[in-house]
Amino acid sequence: MTDRLTTARIEGDPDVPIIRITRDFEATPAQLFGAHTDPDLYARWVGRDDLSTRVEHWDARRGGSWRFVNIREAEGETEEYAFRGCFHEVREDRIVQTFTFEGMPDAVSLETLTFEDLGDGWTRLHAQSLVDSFEAREGMLASGMETGIQEGYEKLDALLADDAVR
Repeated sequence: MTDRLTTARIEGDPDVPIIRITRDFEATPAQLFGAHTDPDLYARWVGRDDLSTRVEHWDARRGGSWRFVNIREAEGETEEYAFRGCFHEVREDRIVQTFTFEGMPDAVSLETLTFEDLGDGWTRLHAQSLVDSFEAREGMLASGMETGIQEGYEKLDALLADDAVR
C-alpha cells in the first residue's frame, strides 16, 4: 500500500517563485475535477472553517472567468475578501487559471492543477501557483494560506465521504 498524503504538502521552490501543493483524496479524478469546477460544490469546501463563500460568477471553461467572496462574520462585524481569475484550460485531468486576491490586485498568480489517478479509488492533486517574485511567494506563504488549504481540503474530504461529489 502506498503512503497517502492526507495532509497537504505545501512547498516553496528554492529556484522559482512557485508554491507547490500535493494532496491525496479518496476520490476519482472526475470527482476532484467536479469539486473544482462546480461552483456550488466549490463554495462548500474552499477556505478556512471560519469563512463562508459566495460565488458571484463562475464559467469553468477555456476563456471563462470566475469571482468569489469569502465572508467572515465575528462579533457583529462582517469582513469580505474577494478573489477573481480566468480559466485558461479546463480538462478532466488539468485546470489552468489565474488567481487574484482583489485586496492586492497587482499580485496575479498562474495556477495549474492536475489530477493523478493513483488507482484503488485515490487521486493525487498536484497544484502549483507561479507568482512574479520570491517576495510575493513568501507573502502568500505567510498569509495564512496553509490553514485555508488544510481546512478546505478536510471539508472536501467530508463531502467526498458523504457522496456529495459524484
